Amino acid sequence: MAKKQKKQKPRNQTNRRPVPSHCILCKDKVTVDYKEYQILEKFLTDRKKILGRSRTGVCSKHQKKLTQAIKRARHLALLPFVASLK
Repeated sequence: MAKKQKKQKPRNQTNRRPVPSHCILCKDKVTVDYKEYQILEKFLTDRKKILGRSRTGVCSKHQKKLTQAIKRARHLALLPFVASLK
């Protein structure tokens, strides 16, 4: 008796959303500042972790500035360190 094999997805077809190919902060000429926490929230997960460059599509220069601004905003209590417990 032969065993049934599961159909596998090809490796190049995963359930990921497309990543922008160009930095949206460079494109719109946005300056990253810790005081503008509404912009910074777009680069956090639902558990308030900082998203990486591979997910957001920003360049390395802006990723470093984003990380620094998010950490400053957390220190000043503009952004939470962790998601609220509900």
